[in-house]
Amino acid sequence: MSAASWASLQAAAGPVSRETFERLVEFETVFQKWNRRINLAAQSTQDDVWRRHILDSAQLARIKPDARRWVDLGSGGGFPGLVLAFLLAERDGASIELVESNRKKASFLQAIVGQFNLPARVIARRIDEAYPFVSAPQIVTARALASLPVLLELSAPWLTTGARGLFHKGRDYRAELAESAQRWSFDLVEHASATDAHGVILELSDLRQLT
Repeated sequence: MSAASWASLQAAAGPVSRETFERLVEFETVFQKWNRRINLAAQSTQDDVWRRHILDSAQLARIKPDARRWVDLGSGGGFPGLVLAFLLAERDGASIELVESNRKKASFLQAIVGQFNLPARVIARRIDEAYPFVSAPQIVTARALASLPVLLELSAPWLTTGARGLFHKGRDYRAELAESAQRWSFDLVEHASATDAHGVILELSDLRQLT
């Protein structure tokens, strides 16, 4: 059963209209139906989609409330990309591009973008093939996609040219940071997760490859 509430959304994401909250509640219902058919998220989280996925994704909007151009890598079931698209609809001129190579998941993303008229564009390609098709983003996101060293490699074309990365990580993130520091230098801000006592959002910028 959903634990959705407008207050919980605002606590995670910052100021959000009642209309956007209601649209996200409707999205949760649609997501549950799709998830039973094509396995968009782990079945173990099926009963807690609001907190585990929607609120966890929405907190990125609070970290960067002024960002307008976003790209989400490996969007999968739409977390955080689709959730951010709902929130970005309240920001004039804001949009997000969703990169997803899996055909079924890309079809799901496109269906949701169309159904809710979201400011998002689906790029149905592998990440390493998507660079020419992505507009210059301010923020690069990825959630449950890969280890941090791999994420930095995949997002380097943007993070080395002015974009910032916002990456969800769990309790072992320090080991991933140490491994990444062997190849890259970067500026780092650690944001405590609003939904996971052991999780963080890593904000990385000014990425430079070590020689």
